[in-house]
Amino acid sequence: MIQQTTFAYKPGDHECEKASNSYLMSLVALIAGMPLPIINLFATFFFYLANRKGTYFVRWHCTQSLFSQLALLGINSASFWWTISIIFSDEKVSNQYFAYIFAVIIFNLLEIFSTIYAAVQIRKGKHVQFLFFGNLTNLICRA
Repeated sequence: MIQQTTFAYKPGDHECEKASNSYLMSLVALIAGMPLPIINLFATFFFYLANRKGTYFVRWHCTQSLFSQLALLGINSASFWWTISIIFSDEKVSNQYFAYIFAVIIFNLLEIFSTIYAAVQIRKGKHVQFLFFGNLTNLICRA
């Protein structure tokens, strides 16, 4: 799921800190806005906007973090609205609901652990690519 590769240049300490913060931003937003899945995306998006003119290393990791939050938004939004419909309408709780919620929890835990791992490794100056999002970021983010 996570691959460590070499980057085009050796990023400075300030760059590593900013790039690492792009991942930590989503974790802070997760704690602050737990029931609303869009809060994480907004926090990551605003951090991306603030650093889109930064160095290539920082932009690259801000973009990868943004893509991972976009994927989470879709999955978490579906579970949020499904839960709301169960609470406020006559829809019943089913085995499919529990299976989906279980899958969402597993996916979110994987995302949290991979985000923490990426933030720590990037702070050390290592370049970390997520499986799908790293390739997508390579296509979009140019030096």
